Amino acid sequence: MKPVESELGSFALVGGCAYAADLAVFVWLRGPLGWEPLTAKALSFLAGCTVAYLGNALGTYRRRRMGLRECAVFFAVNLAGALVQLLCLLVSHHGFGLTSGRADTVSGLGVGMLLATCLRFWGTRTLVFGAEGTRTTWTG
Repeated sequence: MKPVESELGSFALVGGCAYAADLAVFVWLRGPLGWEPLTAKALSFLAGCTVAYLGNALGTYRRRRMGLRECAVFFAVNLAGALVQLLCLLVSHHGFGLTSGRADTVSGLGVGMLLATCLRFWGTRTLVFGAEGTRTTWTG
């Protein structure tokens, strides 16, 4: 398998785990704890990003540099991905007037997630863990 294909598979697996963590934290905060949705989503987003960073840093890109810079850029790339999803929802819902639950799901979690995942893969691969190299310890 070519390196990018291997990375893509590992990236997808890590992304699935991060999505599960995001969803679990959101449901727990909204349900049993009764937190308001935006606060719950903000914290669940951080939980998902943390799982994604650790999974990619210790798995997918384990042979590449991992330090504070990479962590900060990773969270910025993921925030940009979240903004892409919100923008797709905003354009569909308010721009095109497609206001049904199905339209919101397709635009935010379908089209938005697809575009955001492409951005996240590119950003993680090039901006966060850009150069192939060896890495065995945390750096600052």
